[in-house]
Amino acid sequence: IETREHETLKREGDNLHYDLYVSISDAVLGTSKEIDTVGGKVRIKLEPGIQSGKILRLRGKGINNLNGYGSGDLLVHVNVWTPKELNKEQREFFEKMSQNENFEPKPEKSDKSFFEKVKDMFS
Repeated sequence: IETREHETLKREGDNLHYDLYVSISDAVLGTSKEIDTVGGKVRIKLEPGIQSGKILRLRGKGINNLNGYGSGDLLVHVNVWTPKELNKEQREFFEKMSQNENFEPKPEKSDKSFFEKVKDMFS
């Protein structure tokens, strides 16, 4: 059996990985996005304040197990897209926001580092 590489989905065993890119405003305000799965499209909800690097697990949306024991999961990796160029008005907006303490990073104990997330995936 020959497998082809998918344009947006990466396979790891029975699990699939999908990189979802969202704007800063979508990350701050929350949104819902429609993404492709093996079985068709599915809509996921992103809570307000979602962080870049967050991994959302959609159980059973991966590849069917060859032995017939269920399906893998679809792991959606959230990436917040940061613009490289800003006009004057946008720059002033972000300069004003940078002075607000709500925009200072305050990681919580539940916010795992990249290495902790990788470790969890293999355990």
